[in-house]
Amino acid sequence: MNDDKRKKLEANTKNLLELLGEDPSREGLINTPKRVAKAWDFLTKGYSENLDELINNAIFEGESKDMVIVKNIEFYSLCEHHMIPFYGKAHIGYIPNGKIIGLSKLARITDLFSQRLQVQERLTNQIALCLQEVLNPRGVAVVLEGKHFCMLSRGVQKQNSIATSSSMLGIFREKESTRNEFLKLIEMNNI
Repeated sequence: MNDDKRKKLEANTKNLLELLGEDPSREGLINTPKRVAKAWDFLTKGYSENLDELINNAIFEGESKDMVIVKNIEFYSLCEHHMIPFYGKAHIGYIPNGKIIGLSKLARITDLFSQRLQVQERLTNQIALCLQEVLNPRGVAVVLEGKHFCMLSRGVQKQNSIATSSSMLGIFREKESTRNEFLKLIEMNNI
């Protein structure tokens, strides 16, 4: 983070503390503006990351025509409506069409889009469209399950609510049996 951005974030945090009725000079809060600026830089690093650098040539020729799935990819993000966290698990599948991607890149792509101000629906679609663009597979399926602090800790305060969103592209949208296979596989017990 550049110095100008850091200083502005620190000043805004100090101002927020004052608006809340706190004393930013009290012992426990003296370094809070610096910590908050550092946290915001990390929590929103998806804005400054580059997709090509993230993938780092980890796309390979592949003969497989079968479904590839990585499930239970942990993600966290910030709700763009309240700027408070939501978190959960992403389940990503694709059917190759001559190209495969390093499995860890699915998690990195999830992080790229989740570490921004977001809504879960857009996040789901961004992950799917990104994979469609970089791999041109026969299809992509993405399901996100999230817990939203805007529902848990304020407003309706429903502690056990889970939001589920999906994006199905290509053969996953066109062929019900393929979509159902993916959904069944992501429900299976973990190792």
